[in-house]
Amino acid sequence: MAFPDLLEQYPELAEGIGGKLTANQPLSAVTWFRTGGPAQLMFQPADEDDLAAFLKKLPKDVPVLPVGLGSNLLIRDGGLKGVVIRLSAKGFGSIEEVGGNRLKAGAAVPDKRLAEAAAKAGLGGFAFYTGIPGGLGGALRMNAGAHGTETRERMVELTAVDRNGNRHVLTNEDMGYAYRHSEASKDLIFTSAVFEGVPQDEASIRQEMADVVAHRERAQPIREKTGGSTFKNPPGTSAWKEVDAAGCRGLTVGGAQMSEMHCNFMINTGTATGHDLELLGETVRARVLAHSGIRLEWEIKRLGEFGSEGAIEPFLGKEGEAA
Repeated sequence: MAFPDLLEQYPELAEGIGGKLTANQPLSAVTWFRTGGPAQLMFQPADEDDLAAFLKKLPKDVPVLPVGLGSNLLIRDGGLKGVVIRLSAKGFGSIEEVGGNRLKAGAAVPDKRLAEAAAKAGLGGFAFYTGIPGGLGGALRMNAGAHGTETRERMVELTAVDRNGNRHVLTNEDMGYAYRHSEASKDLIFTSAVFEGVPQDEASIRQEMADVVAHRERAQPIREKTGGSTFKNPPGTSAWKEVDAAGCRGLTVGGAQMSEMHCNFMINTGTATGHDLELLGETVRARVLAHSGIRLEWEIKRLGEFGSEGAIEPFLGKEGEAA
């Protein structure tokens, strides 16, 4: 499907812009699942000033959504109305040492690249990022973590631009971090952040990084079209254990499958639609609910309009059937 061209409706949006504007940009090309409909308009700003200027003149009733590397994102088949902001590596991909065991990094920096920069700088505490296949913008938003460490333990402050094009600086405390969650306004687009590590020799840091990589290769389907962990771990247990106990390891819907290797990973076997993937996830949630009474929460972000196959109800509408 295609949306009405916003640039035809608002030609002034392209005036004086240094970045790239693309109408009806297919989002399947920018998500790790390789599925999903188009963005009505995609904007890749040249830098923070370009982003702020664009947002200042964008009509307030047009939705705005930032999208990073697309590793933890499921776009529905109907696509996304409004403007998708995708920060470029050129404008938002720098990393610099700023003293005091701190690094400043752009929000488009891949997590593993921050880990590499920290190792070169002799700063420990970042090895966990080696195993997170996303970008820092998403890590800041959802408090990404692995191997016992979370973003909130490293982030000192961040800069952001709001829907009106105004800049903000938020401290760690301002973010209201919790497990895979922050209280930061959805209105904010993060542009950069300062992180703090602890002095550590590079050799031992690199050994930690190698251990993280070895664990991922051994335990996760990293060579598949996947979005990482599908569900958050419930209190007192692991999501994969509950998925497995409910008989959902290897479960398929169309071209979507719960991985045989790690059953909290959902994969596109080659022909999955966004509908297949979300229907599989809700089928798993319904079966876990029926088996154990646990309501699994999605970790993967699902966004956009449902396509021609229609909407999918949470838990397939069976929330009242818990054991």
